[in-house]
Amino acid sequence: EAAAEAAAAGAQTKKLESPEELLDRVNTFIFDCDGVIWRGDAVIDRVPEVLDYLRSKGKRLFFVTNNSTKSREGYLGKFTGLGLPVEAEEIFSSSFAAAAYLEEINFKSTGKKVYVIGEVGIQEELDLIGVPHIGGPQDKDKQPNMKSGGMVEHDHDVGAVIVGFDRYVNYYKIQYAQLCINENPGCLFIATNLDAVTHLTDAQEWAGNGSMVGAIRGCTGREPIVVGKPSPLMIDYIVNKYNVQRKEICMVGDRLDTDILFGQNNGLSTVLTLSGVTTEEKLFGPKNSISPDYYVPSIAEFLPH
Repeated sequence: EAAAEAAAAGAQTKKLESPEELLDRVNTFIFDCDGVIWRGDAVIDRVPEVLDYLRSKGKRLFFVTNNSTKSREGYLGKFTGLGLPVEAEEIFSSSFAAAAYLEEINFKSTGKKVYVIGEVGIQEELDLIGVPHIGGPQDKDKQPNMKSGGMVEHDHDVGAVIVGFDRYVNYYKIQYAQLCINENPGCLFIATNLDAVTHLTDAQEWAGNGSMVGAIRGCTGREPIVVGKPSPLMIDYIVNKYNVQRKEICMVGDRLDTDILFGQNNGLSTVLTLSGVTTEEKLFGPKNSISPDYYVPSIAEFLPH
């Protein structure tokens, strides 16, 4: 049955032969970043040309990433450093999505603070909305006292734990988060994303935020509120703020289970690029049931042939 589903999925996906078939009906493109725009710290071939070309055609561009290690400001620095002219408002990182979610629920009015497993991106976005926070990189070297009678004292004013990718995740942070979620009444458990693997370097795949979230899920028995892709939060924000129709938006990404699912769940056109984590074999393989509208070797295919 799974194989039949996968075959059906593959049958619905077309290779994009002519960019016009897409450009004629799409006025807004949402791009994932890693594996689509760049790989690690290198821009993918011809991407600057593609972005210039789409802008010259009057298309609106957004860049959405599940990586929470940088804030929007931090990502702006990366785009600029790579020679890609982008505005801060065009960037949606999952660190920003976490802060936007807290704004949406008016978390600030509770007077509570956030415990962060993650890096400076989340902290910078929380600072921008005036929500106090603890944890993050400041806890990277902390070790709990696990001798007889030892315990971790936790802050009872923590009303939310945000878990984002954290290169310095440790047992102290896991225990602190567990105490906040299990012992502080009404404490929220928010995940920036559930990505299984990530590309810290271009040499291999690295364990992603799914591993950090899994640790907290495992010791609390709670399911997190997910704010990054494929959650609808970021797309709702774009649709409402910029007044665009979903049918005129195209999601372009390299991951089937986040980018393409994000597009499909939200009524967008979808294009899978094979310049990142997904191969043609995986797309058309027996285990895949997610079917993008089109696939391309890279977004260079959006240029006139």
